[in-house]
Amino acid sequence: MNFIIWLIVGGLVGWAASVVMKTNGQQGMLLNVIVGIVGAFVAGLVLTPLLGIATINQNNFSLPGLMVSLMGAIILLALVSLLRGGGLRRR
Repeated sequence: MNFIIWLIVGGLVGWAASVVMKTNGQQGMLLNVIVGIVGAFVAGLVLTPLLGIATINQNNFSLPGLMVSLMGAIILLALVSLLRGGGLRRR
């Protein structure tokens, strides 16, 4: 049951990050889930040591945990945008 909740919350985090970064039209539901989960992993590596707040990948479904996961997903989308040569331009 926890796995299903993890996928749903990861999808919502990925979708919110894609709306913030204006890439929502380029992504489908599966990519939103992947961005949410991988973004939470990135946040776990980068932001958790700095802020001391666990992510959704660490079974923390609280509001601070969701916000840290969202920040990680935004960082992930920004890095992908930079690597694709698009810069951080808003479309």
